[in-house]
Amino acid sequence: MPKYFAVMLGAALGGAARYTVATMITARIASRFPWGTFVVNMTGCFLIGLISTILTERVASPLTWGLFLVTGILGGYTTFSAFGWETVQLSRQGEHILALANLVGSAVAGYAAVWLGVILARR
Repeated sequence: MPKYFAVMLGAALGGAARYTVATMITARIASRFPWGTFVVNMTGCFLIGLISTILTERVASPLTWGLFLVTGILGGYTTFSAFGWETVQLSRQGEHILALANLVGSAVAGYAAVWLGVILARR
């Protein structure tokens, strides 16, 4: 399976899974808190930790499988999982300050970027 096709196919499946999971959670839990998105983000983080560790430390898998499962499916499911994985990797490499900067910086800058987008769209 060519690399780009693996990513595209995985992203389509991950996007469909994100929509399905978030919709099911939202339909079952009446709350102002975005539980659907929260569950998607947390399950994506769990899965990227599990799958990436298995692919890099336990089995000698071809690059295509990592592209399909991690970049494709999990990337389509939630990019928050990639953020979580990269932050853990920084910490595991002893780069605790960079991990903390990524954690806090991404949350604060992401929140600010959303607000900037809202402000610009309302002009």
